[in-house]
Amino acid sequence: MYEDYLQRVLKARVYEVAIESPLDAAARLSRRLGNQVLLKREDLQPVFSFKLRGAYNKIAQLSASAAARGVICASAGNHAQGVALAARRRGVPALIVMPQTTPTIKVQAVLDLGAEAVLHGDVYDAAYEHALALARERHLVFVHPFDDPDVIAGQGTIGMEVLRQTGGEIDAIFVPVGGGGLIAGIGAYIKQLYPRVKVIGVQPEDSAAMYESRRAGKRVTLDHVGIFADGVAVRRVGEETFELVRRFVDEILLVDTDEICAAIQDVFEDTRSILEPAGALAVAGIKRYVARGSLREQRFVAVNSGANLNFDRLRHVAERADLGAERESLLAVEIPERRGSFLQFCEVLGKRSITEFNYRLQGSERARVFVGFATGQGHEETDAVVAQLRAAGYGVVDMRGNEMAKLHVRYMIGGSRRPAGDTVEELLYRFEFPERPGALLRFLQAVGSSWNISLFHYRNHGSDHGRVLAGIQVPKAEREEFLRHLNELHYPYAEETGNAAYQFFLGA
Repeated sequence: MYEDYLQRVLKARVYEVAIESPLDAAARLSRRLGNQVLLKREDLQPVFSFKLRGAYNKIAQLSASAAARGVICASAGNHAQGVALAARRRGVPALIVMPQTTPTIKVQAVLDLGAEAVLHGDVYDAAYEHALALARERHLVFVHPFDDPDVIAGQGTIGMEVLRQTGGEIDAIFVPVGGGGLIAGIGAYIKQLYPRVKVIGVQPEDSAAMYESRRAGKRVTLDHVGIFADGVAVRRVGEETFELVRRFVDEILLVDTDEICAAIQDVFEDTRSILEPAGALAVAGIKRYVARGSLREQRFVAVNSGANLNFDRLRHVAERADLGAERESLLAVEIPERRGSFLQFCEVLGKRSITEFNYRLQGSERARVFVGFATGQGHEETDAVVAQLRAAGYGVVDMRGNEMAKLHVRYMIGGSRRPAGDTVEELLYRFEFPERPGALLRFLQAVGSSWNISLFHYRNHGSDHGRVLAGIQVPKAEREEFLRHLNELHYPYAEETGNAAYQFFLGA
């Protein structure tokens, strides 16, 4: 059954809309890693993503009667544009269902390609269910973003091109993984011809549906997925793709947000192109793979899957890239509250460059500062600095792995949580809510009308969802009612009251 994919890929119709993307050497990154890194440039496709391959192969296989009825899909990004372009090329009507939170630029891109756009729901799942309902109602052909043999085979043509471009002389190919369509097609093709070539998937740590499914031996549904790498933010992988991944994929690696941002910078420095977060996953995976095994003189291919990045997200990417590349470290440090303390602290650090220093007078004998400094030797240098500071008598907490500290607290240093005499305990929560008019107001009305908001931080990162850190004063007797209110909001949330960054800088 799965052997059929070899023929499916060979017969796939993609080049009426797609180009054979180049395989470019990443010279700077290769020198730094001591291995040859080749970039499969799917970001150069007409819609800046690989997605049009599978979409067109699916639409090209439709009978004349099915095509005449039209096609429909649910997507907020690359799949939407792929379906729209593929439908226009074949001359069939296309309806794209997108969440109401979809940025205007993406909606306009679909309209520019001649498709009809329908906005429904705040999240992808709602748009997906609405698209299925419309497909049944209007007798349209639903083009699944990943769990369809024709879509999988279309994506598999990337593997065919890589083998032709390299003669099969590679050690491993690294592939971004969301629902699994891309890696399923590539893996099914490459492994049947060159079984020695490793096929390695890469997922964000907070969107690891395929990783968790492989570990469980069955498809699992994640309660929540991260929104940074939105191109792979899938709660449940496909049935067909899961079976293909189990059969043809060697490993799934997980990387964090900082590593993804550093990979975006790596690709930019070699190509002057800016990938979207999902598009940089493969490069981030190669870097982690090399570091884990101390590998040298191997030949790796990274699939750069897309470059549809909102411009206003660049600020966030730039801020986090140095952390991901271990060129910057963040620490929370206690120093004496007296004149000259900052000077003495810097003298301990030596000639290292201070990149950030956040502090506010609190009137105690010890001051708490949030400090960033440049590093040249990665985590080993940071570990040495931490040991050096502790030996000099400073209290130190390493903040490199603390997402709340990096996303919120670094912008909020400024004193304790309670005014004198306030005895109501503060609870700290992280929230995500759709970036659309009224969403923040709804949040504040639901929480702030009943309980006092004692801490609040929101910063726009250019994504489809907003991220808020809120301290809320809730008497113990009202905890159950408070949690019921949170659940009725249907905004993803997590309690952070015990987070070290909160306790160190913002607590009592």
